[in-house]
Amino acid sequence: MEDSNRLSYFLLGLGVGAGVAMIFAPRSGAETRDYLQAKGQETAERLKRTGQELHDQAVESIDRGKQAVRDQVNNLSSAVDAGTKAYQQVVEQTSRA
Repeated sequence: MEDSNRLSYFLLGLGVGAGVAMIFAPRSGAETRDYLQAKGQETAERLKRTGQELHDQAVESIDRGKQAVRDQVNNLSSAVDAGTKAYQQVVEQTSRA
């Protein structure tokens, strides 16, 4: 079956399903619209909360990552300083000899 036929059948089924749902709906149109609007608002609020939580977690993770990088830079800087001092000591000892 071609993709265009599959899409056509899907859309036809979607339309028939929506029509049947409207015929057998237990609520009036106004009640259904109110219900859908309330559910939409609940979903929007839930998505906003979830988005804020994800944002907060991302910010926290970034801050932890930045701190880890700062710690590694400090460790590397300390290691370079120690290596420089050791090199200078070796140079001084060699020049004395």
